[in-house]
Amino acid sequence: MPPSSSTDTKSPPNPSSSDAALLAASTPAEVRAALAALHARESTLSSDLASLLASQQDVSRSLVRLDNLRAGLGAQVISARGVGTAMLAGAADTAGRLSGRVRALDLEKRRVEDTLRVVEQVAELKACVAGVVGSMGAPQDWEAAAGYVARAARVPEAIARGGFAAAVVPTVEVPDAPWVTLEAAREGLCRLFLREFEKAAGEGDGARVTRFFKLFPLIGRSDAGLEVYGRYVCQGVAGRARAMMKEGDAGAGGQKRDGFFYAGALTKLFEHVAEIVDGHGSVVERHYGVGKMVKVIERLQMEADVQGGIILDSWSEERSVDRRLTDVKSYPFSFLVQSFMPQQRGFGGTPRVNSPAVGGGTNEARNSEDEGVDMKEVDALLREIAVMLEKWSVYARFLARRCREPDTPEEAPLSIPELITKSNLSRKVDGKLMAPYKELSTFFFRRSVEKAFQMDESPSGLTLNMNKPIDSNPPYIISAVDVVMYIVNAVILRSISTAQRGAIDSVIPTISSLLGSDFIGMIQRKMRDTLRSTVQGGLPTEDKIIALLVHINSLDTSKEYLARIVSGVLGSSDQEGQPNDITAIPDSSPLKEAFPFQNDLRDVATRLTNLNASFAAKATDLLLNEGISPLFNQVIKLRLRPIQSDTFRDADYGLAEEDLAELAAQHDETEDELVERVVRRFEHGWDALMRPLARLLTPRTFVTVLDLTARYLARVLEKRVWGYAGGRASPYGAIRMERDFSAIAGVVSRGNYAVREVFGRTMQILMVANMEEDEWEELTSAADEGGEDGMVWVLTEEERKRARTIVKV
Repeated sequence: MPPSSSTDTKSPPNPSSSDAALLAASTPAEVRAALAALHARESTLSSDLASLLASQQDVSRSLVRLDNLRAGLGAQVISARGVGTAMLAGAADTAGRLSGRVRALDLEKRRVEDTLRVVEQVAELKACVAGVVGSMGAPQDWEAAAGYVARAARVPEAIARGGFAAAVVPTVEVPDAPWVTLEAAREGLCRLFLREFEKAAGEGDGARVTRFFKLFPLIGRSDAGLEVYGRYVCQGVAGRARAMMKEGDAGAGGQKRDGFFYAGALTKLFEHVAEIVDGHGSVVERHYGVGKMVKVIERLQMEADVQGGIILDSWSEERSVDRRLTDVKSYPFSFLVQSFMPQQRGFGGTPRVNSPAVGGGTNEARNSEDEGVDMKEVDALLREIAVMLEKWSVYARFLARRCREPDTPEEAPLSIPELITKSNLSRKVDGKLMAPYKELSTFFFRRSVEKAFQMDESPSGLTLNMNKPIDSNPPYIISAVDVVMYIVNAVILRSISTAQRGAIDSVIPTISSLLGSDFIGMIQRKMRDTLRSTVQGGLPTEDKIIALLVHINSLDTSKEYLARIVSGVLGSSDQEGQPNDITAIPDSSPLKEAFPFQNDLRDVATRLTNLNASFAAKATDLLLNEGISPLFNQVIKLRLRPIQSDTFRDADYGLAEEDLAELAAQHDETEDELVERVVRRFEHGWDALMRPLARLLTPRTFVTVLDLTARYLARVLEKRVWGYAGGRASPYGAIRMERDFSAIAGVVSRGNYAVREVFGRTMQILMVANMEEDEWEELTSAADEGGEDGMVWVLTEEERKRARTIVKV
């Protein structure tokens, strides 16, 4: 390449601009400038031309070398073409001929092999036909005949029915076409095997039954073999079921079968079917193929439908289930209905109907009310239904696992097979077991709630006097809470034991509804009636305060009990007993084994967590609105007023330090005793008010009461502080005020330091009021400059400025 010219770094003057400048020149100076530009342009062009001429010689030499290389390459191309034409053309032609002959030989070889294969298969077919005819003759070797038929079936259909086989296979002894002979043999052997199988089954000869059962697949009659085998095993199922019912009749002696007879009969039926499936499944799948046991299971299920239906019908009639359902549906729940009706004034609130404490006549009323429905019988019936539903669930899970596709992963969720969902027994279980279980469970739970409140007792010996001991053990709750939550736990566990999604979907929402309406409603009515008779503005009596505290405890404890119940079922809970995330159900949970089908586990867990959340929300709302708020407004707030008046009755924060010392001398007290008088009075009144409540209330409810009281007291103290705005407090008085109020906050938050935060505004007001002038100026200047002062303020800027006016200058 030519060397770089100067134009690479310095561009020549623009000719058009130079010419235009020359033409536009009107003074000698402009002409000279234009002329200088033209000279510079001339120099640049001359330099470029010189550079091009210097590089021309190198370009010429390169062109000559390229011409020489092109000539040599042309000669090489000509030589290469000559070599290809003279030397390789013959070899390529020879290779093409050899390749064609090899392909032809391969084709002939394949044709010969195919012909030999056809000849061998036709020969095999001919031998099988002869063997079948021979075995079915005098020897009557049925295994050999079936074996020949099976071998013949392995010959492709196209060859067996081809013209070559039709011409070669027939003989004088067997003149028919091979497919005709074989089909006739299959039909004859099938009839023979069926006859021999049924004969062996009738004689109870298990060895002969197995012998002929294994021969059906060999002759291509697997369906017939499975059908007759299904009938055979169903005879055993029917015989076992009839024997169980006869034993029950003989044992009952014409009386009703008590206990769990029918549950046991249904269990034995399912166990017998499961034993057949387990014991015969390997034989069927070994001789008939994988998955063929499903056919036998379908036939077994048909028989189970019949025998199970007989058991359930007999049970329903024997236990008079329809009559009991009619009784529970018509039960009036008189106590609950009367309890929610408005009561007449002057009778002291809700009457405790049927309570043992009312009088001797009430027991007769309760007995007459219970005559229509015996709760013990209902409970026994529910337990029997639960056992039968559980056995049905176990049976369904067993068949679901046995009817899975062979290639299904073991960890894949189960799905209920259609032979279960569409079976008559499934419909019978829904109608005879599931529907009564839902109805009876609803009645049993509601009647238990009603009876718990009928027999309700409050803890005895409770008092607000700290000098008197309490004999009872905390938590101090009504007895109905223990009874109802025990029943809740029993009903939930019984429903889960059934392993039936339908039972959970019905029972759990019913529990939630009845807890929210009857249980919480009864406690709500009791709480309202407790303080209803109190004179407006007056302080309730001690017994009414204690009754309200007991009901508050009852609501809080019932929340805790239900949370424990749900956590125990789910198998996981946090530190406070609340259920954890439903996705974290451990393997130890009873739900894991009971609900393996697809999304059943998650749905059941969701039902349980929703039950707990719904009840907790309703109980918390009632606890705050009907319990803690009335307790604060009608008890604590009224008693706080005299405590505040007594605490600050002679506290004068406008006095200087000398005035305070003189006042202390007049009262024959030290200055420290006079200063600490406010805190001592408040602590004495506060302990007298709150310690009895803390002794009776549960820790959680007392924390809520304490927080509510502290917030009210913080507002009162803040209002008192603002009362000194305008310079009404002396510098020493403001310091005393801050110390007193801080000590009061310490008394209130004793044992629960978090409560101290509600006094944050009051403490900041006094802190600002007691700041030195230089501290305040530094704080103000930092705020004006937009900087951070290191404080987390709960006061606005205007409130801070107002706080500076508390101390008189």
